[in-house]
Amino acid sequence: MRLSQPRIPPVPDDELSDEQREILAGLSGKRPALNIYRTLVRAPGALRRFLEWGGYVLSRRNSLPAREREIVILRVGYNCRSGYEFAQHSRIGLESGLTDDEIARIKQGADAGWGPADAALIRAADELTGDFFVTDATWAELGRHFDEKQRMDVVLTTGQYTQVSMILNSFGVQTEPGVNVDPDLRK
Repeated sequence: MRLSQPRIPPVPDDELSDEQREILAGLSGKRPALNIYRTLVRAPGALRRFLEWGGYVLSRRNSLPAREREIVILRVGYNCRSGYEFAQHSRIGLESGLTDDEIARIKQGADAGWGPADAALIRAADELTGDFFVTDATWAELGRHFDEKQRMDVVLTTGQYTQVSMILNSFGVQTEPGVNVDPDLRK
């Protein structure tokens, strides 16, 4: 975590406007809304649009299989030093078929014993978060394993989660109670 306290605190239940309460109710069901949403709800219009785009990236409309999508998201979260993002998506990654070992190796990069398809995903995330461009060699390697729409979704997913990481880091969104931040991302 870059910050130990939020710069923009999440809105507590007793301070929510009717509009904010409506947005959060649609997200959380019976569980409390996550701190990212309780923070972003301070700008309700922005949160509504953020949820539409994020809904695409995390839905079946994203043509990447869930496991591969989570490899990209986790690498982006790690590259962006977003403790919150990496913690949340480590759980989602496990639910999507990643192992604890694979999540640990995501931090080590594309040369940490991955098969060619997974290594290409990690390499693409590295290039996009480093130089904001996928090299021809990486694009060609992605093309050996993923169709055109899936390659587009690698770039779109990386862009979404780079933005999410910037928001989390800059606003100082803190993890929920009981969610542990990876020791490599505590500072």
